Amino acid sequence: METLEKDILRGGQFLVKETNCDDVFTPEDFNEEQQMMKDAVIEFNDREIIPFQNRFEAKDYAFTEECMRKAGDLGFLGVAVPEAYGGLGMGFVSTMLVCDYISSGTGSFSTAFGAHTGIGTLPITLYGTEEQKLKYVSKLATGEWFGAYCLTEPGAGSDANSGKTTAELTADGKHYKINGQKMWISNAGFCSLFIVFARIEDDKYITGFIVENNPENGIVLGEEEHKLGIKASSTRQVFFNDCMVPVENMLGERGQGFKIAMNALNVGRIKLAAACLDSQRRITTASTRYANERKQFKTPIVEFGAIKWKLAEMATNAYACESASYRAAKNIEDRIAIRLASGNSHQEAELKGVEEYAIECSILKVAVSEDVQNCSDEGIQILGGMGFSEETPMEAAWRDARITRIYEGTNEINRILSVGMLVKKAMKGHVDLLGPATKVADELMGIPSFDTPDYSELFSEEKELIGRLKKVFLMVAGAAVQKYGPELEKHQQLLLASSNILIEIYLAESALLRTEKNAKRFGEDKQKEQIAMAKLYLYNASEIITKNAREGIISFAEGDEQRMMLMGLKRFTKYTNYPNVVQLRHTIADKLKAENKYCF
Repeated sequence: METLEKDILRGGQFLVKETNCDDVFTPEDFNEEQQMMKDAVIEFNDREIIPFQNRFEAKDYAFTEECMRKAGDLGFLGVAVPEAYGGLGMGFVSTMLVCDYISSGTGSFSTAFGAHTGIGTLPITLYGTEEQKLKYVSKLATGEWFGAYCLTEPGAGSDANSGKTTAELTADGKHYKINGQKMWISNAGFCSLFIVFARIEDDKYITGFIVENNPENGIVLGEEEHKLGIKASSTRQVFFNDCMVPVENMLGERGQGFKIAMNALNVGRIKLAAACLDSQRRITTASTRYANERKQFKTPIVEFGAIKWKLAEMATNAYACESASYRAAKNIEDRIAIRLASGNSHQEAELKGVEEYAIECSILKVAVSEDVQNCSDEGIQILGGMGFSEETPMEAAWRDARITRIYEGTNEINRILSVGMLVKKAMKGHVDLLGPATKVADELMGIPSFDTPDYSELFSEEKELIGRLKKVFLMVAGAAVQKYGPELEKHQQLLLASSNILIEIYLAESALLRTEKNAKRFGEDKQKEQIAMAKLYLYNASEIITKNAREGIISFAEGDEQRMMLMGLKRFTKYTNYPNVVQLRHTIADKLKAENKYCF
């Protein structure tokens, strides 16, 4: 167990410790069971969801519920649920895999699936008493019942703990009487129970409750919301008017609701990233096929450099997102295993395992949700007028993608959280940021080396560059913490810039490590296009990092300090041998053209 723990980086440590490619998990590492599950989920999606996209777009809520029941019958709703409560009890990577491949048919089903299996079920699995789990989780795992999550209120969105819904203990001490209003509640129209957050008396923090959906018990549903996308995802307001909830249905302890909500969202964030992956693959495939068929000026448009640029960038971002998502998923799975081996209960192991990688969960939520939006946008552009038409699924994919940047915590909140959580981990001694940041500050004062390095091995220059990009983050964030201390959280634009640096480092490194690992075992010649994608993503990441670091430095440093840091930025982001990015894009796009699909 000690060796295992030593080899697994703690959350956020990717920034200050080098990761060996052999220690990362990649989709090419799926075992036989996982591959079979992947195939089963793809088959379900292709048979039950994708052919009926018009029904989802026509707001057929009953059809969404019907598809959810079918998913329950096949066991897909209970993948993450322990066998003792009617689930399959599979590991975290497998739960990510199912969420990944089941979510690309339509955002309506994806949202229903994600809300039910995640925030609708997990709070009871992770915080419920044995009696609560036996009573409710087994029904949720099989699709006999569906769950919903009531946190957001008209005045409480990102500030989740500011909710006004109240829970008052009755005179006989047997029930809590809940009053209040919740909004944007996914699955509200067909759920059997709600996870409801309310405040008891003048408690500082809200409390969680399991509330069965009984209209005769003071529960009133608003009309279905009419939304930009996810049209057939049931989204309603829920009103609680003297709703009586047995005291034994309190979830966790009194005042623990905010903690429950945040930990449920940590899982929800990385699962949301997974839910955006296969959409990118399918959009890239659809765009490639159209570009191969569509002729202009007597030439298939896939031959044009402008289209190759788009296809290569779409595929590259999808590849990097996939690489980072499964890297983090396996880290979480391994951390859970360590916890279980040391005697933790399933609940404690799952909670602490995910909480350890909350930074990575936020990073992935932001990165993948924004990349799927960009991917669908470029898909529309490649299809031209057809892309804008309802006759093709591209415009629905674009509309469905938009919500992913809002729910499970807005991307702005998650960006700020990722840096804030990293600083807090440093303060607790879980991640040593101070030592490396001090070394970077000393390096800025020193004379740079003018030796010509040996870059003969695969990715030798790229790995060195990633190491230097980490120094950029340490330089900017370290100086910002030193300057502002606890007041740093008030400087949101600086936090956003720092987060953009953090995100790009994690994704670029993940794509590179995956490719290096696969080049070692399959041969570089079999990974030619993947090598091109890893290099292209890193080049783009370096440009994004340079821009954000420069803005950050200029915002808080002046005079000699500013000049010194800007010189350091130039030194840390410099290539000795710039990659020919145009040629990299051609290499990637030509592979897509030949295979007529996303094939990585």
